[in-house]
Amino acid sequence: MTDKLNGRVALVSGSGRGIGREIALKLASEGARLVINDLDPDPANETAEAIRAAGGEAVVCAGSVTEDGFAERFIKTGVDSFGGLDIIVNNAGYTWDSVVQKMTDEQWQAIIDVHLTAPFKIMRAAQSVISAKAKEEAAAGQEVFRKVVNISSIAGTGGNAGQINYSAAKAGILGVTKTMAKEWGRYKVNVNAVAFGPIRTRLTEGSADGDSTIKVEEKEIKVGVNPELLTQMERMIPLGRVGTPEEAAGAVYLFCAPESNFISGQHIICGGGFVI
Repeated sequence: MTDKLNGRVALVSGSGRGIGREIALKLASEGARLVINDLDPDPANETAEAIRAAGGEAVVCAGSVTEDGFAERFIKTGVDSFGGLDIIVNNAGYTWDSVVQKMTDEQWQAIIDVHLTAPFKIMRAAQSVISAKAKEEAAAGQEVFRKVVNISSIAGTGGNAGQINYSAAKAGILGVTKTMAKEWGRYKVNVNAVAFGPIRTRLTEGSADGDSTIKVEEKEIKVGVNPELLTQMERMIPLGRVGTPEEAAGAVYLFCAPESNFISGQHIICGGGFVI
């Protein structure tokens, strides 16, 4: 472990699996104390235990980021457990794809809720904690920077056929990011976003017959990218392959490190040079 984030309190939604898990492990390896969230308690607890086994500190706040009262509970867990709030990574989400004429209202709203409304509510719940801490620090002549990293996608920067709901949400989170950078600049909060290109996770790794699913609140959601399509995409990536969750986590860490203290309202694409 190093100490670039020593003692910082980091909340990472959707951190029981995949990219979120790697983000949590990366921040913990730099000394942060983690609040781990996942829809399911078991993977959340596994991530927290992995952090503890490596000598770090972590607690769990399981549950859906879209449920009423979750945002307040998430923030309270960080404050009650570690006494503060320094980093928020809005990572939780999934895909529920369809072309526009076949997409239901439920599909549309579910994806907007998890990728756009949930981060808004989490930041809204954090405001009173962040402003109070910032005022205390300013009165003491201290300049302490906090970080928010929102997760977007190249579907949000360039659109993607069959993902009108996801593309809309991921484009929207970029607007949220720019707005919050302006609103929270006075509190010394850097608000940035990382837009992922093709990353190898359970949401992209599908069976050849397209029967891969995940379970989200009692719904079976089809996920995965056809392996032939994924191979075609790899040929279009200048670096020659899809990314790993560890590499995705590295991009998020860039915006959490102290070296990014004068960067705010920005987004970077973590996609090996691939853009749409």
